[in-house]
Amino acid sequence: MVIKKACRWLCVMLVGVLSMLNIDGFYVDITYLRSAVGKGAVCLDGSPPAYHWDMGSGAGINNWLVHIEGGGWCNNVTTCLARSSTRLGSSKKMVKQVAFSGILHNEPQYNPDFYNWNRIKVRYCDGASFTGDVEKVNSVSSTMKTNLHFRGARIFHAVIEDLLAKGMSYAENAILSGCSAGGLTSILHCDNFKALLPPSTMGSAKNLHHSCTSKMKNSLCFFPENMIQEIQAPVFLTNAAYDSWQIKNVLAPGVADIHGTWHNCKLDIEKCSSNQIDIMQDFRLEFLSALDGFFSSFSSRGMFINSCYAHCQTEMQETWLMSDSPMLNNKTIGEAIGDWFYERSPFQEIDCPYPCDKTCHNRIFE
Repeated sequence: MVIKKACRWLCVMLVGVLSMLNIDGFYVDITYLRSAVGKGAVCLDGSPPAYHWDMGSGAGINNWLVHIEGGGWCNNVTTCLARSSTRLGSSKKMVKQVAFSGILHNEPQYNPDFYNWNRIKVRYCDGASFTGDVEKVNSVSSTMKTNLHFRGARIFHAVIEDLLAKGMSYAENAILSGCSAGGLTSILHCDNFKALLPPSTMGSAKNLHHSCTSKMKNSLCFFPENMIQEIQAPVFLTNAAYDSWQIKNVLAPGVADIHGTWHNCKLDIEKCSSNQIDIMQDFRLEFLSALDGFFSSFSSRGMFINSCYAHCQTEMQETWLMSDSPMLNNKTIGEAIGDWFYERSPFQEIDCPYPCDKTCHNRIFE
């Protein structure tokens, strides 16, 4: 009797899990690009790059969406070496399947404009938004053997070449998107991708936009506010004005908060003091000022800037397109991007300051 009850409970639980998976996403197998190794296009540890591809169908068979995984940067030999033994530096450590949801979902009710496209998630394993290109392997530091490969630009080129050979050369429509450091990748490589051309410590400068580096220091051209003005391809920006990653790691990083006064605030924005909220409001205004002039001369550019405490809202189904997803001007992110891409209507919306937006899915960290 106990076994039967346990079985019924377990079956109900599994049905519930499968039902949630149907909404939140579905799993797609990994593809290792072993042919790229011979070109030197490898992860930090020398392993082959990888991506996940769910093939298009029907009317979307010749449409391609290439989405770049996020994961921050490593900034020296020590941090890159630590990363090289994780999924963010080695394809040997990557799971064999990842869930596709949000902009990558394959069902029209959750992703009506792109569900039947070829949807690719490129795994991030170079630590520098796919910009590094150093021929020499970093084999020895002053104290340790590292065997680090800074070859991110080669990975990007190799993946695009592989997808072109697999049908993307016949694309009728193509989108390059990304989350976090992957979003930066999509900005840095946007015009290369549009033209479908093979595209510091990591040798990244030569892969930056010349029209930017000709006017300012190479290092400044990694910042979107300096780089994005130079992009000729149509661009849609999706960003939370109170980006949770930036609040935690740029505005109030742990090394600058030795007494932990920001600890609870960074975990849950509702626990921030009035003074901390004021500082975050100034942070928002600085972010918005970086957008000045970005849209004035380009009708092909769009934006969805909400006032949520969030990060990477296009990848999660609950923030991409659900009945209670965040909204601006009565549109979800998924609807706004779809309308912009298919030119049904332009979309350039900036939210009012926190806490006015009641549609937000504010992140709460453990």
